[in-house]
Amino acid sequence: MKQPYLLLTPGPLSTTATVKDAMQIDYCTWDNDYRQVTETIRQEILNLAHADANTYTTVLLQGSGSYGVEATIGSAIPRTDAVLMIAMNGAYGRRIGEIADYYNITHVDVEFPEDQAVEPQRIAQALTDHPEVTHFATVHSETTTGILNPIAELMPLLKARGIISIIDAMSSLGGVPISVDDLDCDYLISSANKCVQGVPGFAFVIAKQTELAKTAGNARSLSLDLFAQWQTMTQQPGKWRFTSPTHVVHAFAQALTELATEGGVMPRYQRYTASQQALSVGMQALGFDLVIDPAVQGPIITSFKYPHTDFNFDDFYQFIKTRGFVIYPGKVSAIPSFRIGTIGDVNTTDINRLLAVISDYQQIHQ
Repeated sequence: MKQPYLLLTPGPLSTTATVKDAMQIDYCTWDNDYRQVTETIRQEILNLAHADANTYTTVLLQGSGSYGVEATIGSAIPRTDAVLMIAMNGAYGRRIGEIADYYNITHVDVEFPEDQAVEPQRIAQALTDHPEVTHFATVHSETTTGILNPIAELMPLLKARGIISIIDAMSSLGGVPISVDDLDCDYLISSANKCVQGVPGFAFVIAKQTELAKTAGNARSLSLDLFAQWQTMTQQPGKWRFTSPTHVVHAFAQALTELATEGGVMPRYQRYTASQQALSVGMQALGFDLVIDPAVQGPIITSFKYPHTDFNFDDFYQFIKTRGFVIYPGKVSAIPSFRIGTIGDVNTTDINRLLAVISDYQQIHQ
């Protein structure tokens, strides 16, 4: 069936026909061929993240990206004598705080306005003020607005203090160049249905093996025990503890092949960036102001302010959808806005078509 519209969202996103085709066969989780696909994926994730396999491992986990974040928070942080600092400037940073609350993890929140990036200077001061902090978490690409937070500037602050680092790179890994080796972070989390351009069904965690090995018994959940999942995948290569999303795994394997065919992360980043810049310029020309400063704008998703107080987003959304595009409502709490993604099987030709549709809308509603 032909896709009725293009997803201009931060994931799920529009995938290629060949990624969809990879899901047309049923697979057995115990089959050696399938288990080899799982092991290949684990290694290829390390490769795309520039993570040395002697230092890091990849743990796959059934569920959405938030499952991966929750599994990491709940497994990496001991039940006693641990304090988590969270740098948050949007809904996904706040979600880490919610997870900590559910698990009764003591946490120090360093909050920034949703339209501003995390500031390393403030984090440095907060760490000085809170020497009790043992773990730190933040979001790299905060899709509340589209901000790309400066994780490379934060990491030295954490390493100098011996603090365990947890990076939510959900909507950036695979679409924004990241070197885990250079960052020297302890945990980095992403998902199958983001910039690798697979479909929803599993998250994955790149973890420093020496740190993950210390986490036995920390988990507050059976299914979200990252250490136990790692042990199963290590002792029985390719085996998941519980039923794995077999169709999604094969789609992801195909998506990784297509990422390599595109030339890797850098060419994909350049494609996403070209689409985002075309979108930003075109939308501003149509009267839609940006929510955040272009200096901190990432290539994943862009937030736009409502053009006037009478703007009807639902009407706008339906007009665009019937003409082949789906966008996202706003998530910024203080600014009436909406968001348009530029990741997935999307290019500048698609963005120009979208801009033409929005121009038509503007003319009709003048």
